Amino acid sequence: MIKKVLLSKTKIKKDLKKKTNPELVNIIDLARKQKAWLPLAKILAGPTKNYADYNLKDLNEKVSAGDTALIPGKILSGGDLDKKVKLCALSFSKSAADKLKKAKIEFCTISDEIKNNPDAKGIKIIK
Repeated sequence: MIKKVLLSKTKIKKDLKKKTNPELVNIIDLARKQKAWLPLAKILAGPTKNYADYNLKDLNEKVSAGDTALIPGKILSGGDLDKKVKLCALSFSKSAADKLKKAKIEFCTISDEIKNNPDAKGIKIIK
């Protein structure tokens, strides 16, 4: 029998008190207040070892053209991304951001995406 994990706002709020990065605290708080974003809030409120760091070449294998991919971690510059997607992440390395600009690939921070897409429509979380 598979045990269903509840996405408790109270548990997320409790875990939020352990975080010291004010930007991360703000993102978790924004996500926690909207039901569609609770799975992301749970990931970010947990240990940082659960965050994902991806090179562009790895993302190229995991996303399809037209996707809005959300990475709870950092995007690094290794390799290239040749698909037209929208990327949202906690952060981007400087060289990854430069590559994405040159390739005309749309990218933004997670907090921007939460504000612009409160219903989390079309979001694919990549862990």
